[in-house]
Amino acid sequence: MIQIQEPKSPWEIVHMDWVTALPPGGDRSYNACLVLVDRYSKTPMFLPCHKDDTAMDTAIMIWNEVISHTGLFQNIISDRDPKLTSALWKNLHNLFGTKLSFSTAYHPQTDGLAERTIQTLEDMIRRFCAYGLELKDSDGFTHDWCTLIPALELAYKTSIHSSTGKTPAMLEKGWNPRLPYDTLKKDLVDIHPTESSFKIMLDKARHQQTDVCKILSNMQKKDGIKVISHLISK
Repeated sequence: MIQIQEPKSPWEIVHMDWVTALPPGGDRSYNACLVLVDRYSKTPMFLPCHKDDTAMDTAIMIWNEVISHTGLFQNIISDRDPKLTSALWKNLHNLFGTKLSFSTAYHPQTDGLAERTIQTLEDMIRRFCAYGLELKDSDGFTHDWCTLIPALELAYKTSIHSSTGKTPAMLEKGWNPRLPYDTLKKDLVDIHPTESSFKIMLDKARHQQTDVCKILSNMQKKDGIKVISHLISK
């Protein structure tokens, strides 16, 4: 195993894996999810995809959805077939219009810390898939797992990571995103809603909070795991 050199800034080194065998979700019936984790900050990105996507399909998806936020990675670490990783790496450079020197690139196997992080994220996604199919919100809409992914990603980014003592968002960007709790508790000083419209806003916020609490309650009773409770309460 090649020893991994620790990164000095976000998105230098990325751990990559796929969560497969998921129920069809989204408008394109996605059945897998590409998981990218920044080794420096532990920030994740979840990209719904198809299990039979090629290396070029994956490269184009990363180009369209990730690169504008992160820049080009220095290294990709994965336990998947080295040929797939190398092909993906080459295709990313082709999209950039640059050439990759394979004599200087390396693809070490993932280490224990990365394996645990990836496994935690995979477990979270699978649980969200299961409960997303069952839950109906206050408007009677059933969520598939693709609609829940953004909340899951935000929850992980704003949770303190055990290995760093800080949130991934803080290490990556230097600040924590505002959460629903922060918005609800803040006094409204710039707008002056009428009594009736304010009641509608408040009722809607309470319904949304109840929907999320319902997911959390079911997950905690069945699995004993807390996932995103800090999104709605302190």
